[in-house]
Amino acid sequence: MIQNLLNSLLQLNRLTRLIGESVRWLSLLMVIFSCLVVVLRYSFNIPSIALQEAVMYLHASLFMLGAAYTWQQGGHVRVDVFYRNWSPQRQIWVDRLGILLLVLPVCLFMLWVSWDYVANAWAIGEKSPETGGLPFVYLLKSLIVALPLLIILQALAELANTFVPHTDAHEAAEVEKHYG
Repeated sequence: MIQNLLNSLLQLNRLTRLIGESVRWLSLLMVIFSCLVVVLRYSFNIPSIALQEAVMYLHASLFMLGAAYTWQQGGHVRVDVFYRNWSPQRQIWVDRLGILLLVLPVCLFMLWVSWDYVANAWAIGEKSPETGGLPFVYLLKSLIVALPLLIILQALAELANTFVPHTDAHEAAEVEKHYG
């Protein structure tokens, strides 16, 4: 049972890491596109709505697809004035309750309220209202569904991690999780 849990944990961590390591390159593209927008507009008087929207799409993708990876890597801001002084067992229970009572319900609510909104965008093939804008608004809106799905997967991995006994195998999973 523990071995199956550890294998599932490793697979979820690998998936999150793969997505996170892939989308972090979007920040470089975002910088390049932003510079290109400025150079084209102010040096050559060639404005580009599509390029400006591409920067917005990249920004949204970076944050919404990278949120689970940031959580996995411990990169989110934590206010742990009390948490850090608690025993490891108490910290585990706080993590479990936080995942079960806060993270999962919020993500499920996000899925519930956004599903029709995103489905409608796909149904009509929603495009940018701007002349010369990108015709992929429906793809951008799909990130609204992708975010809670990825967070749910990472929440399940974090929850599973609280049930794995601290052994050498568990330490290997932690190394795999946080250091690749």
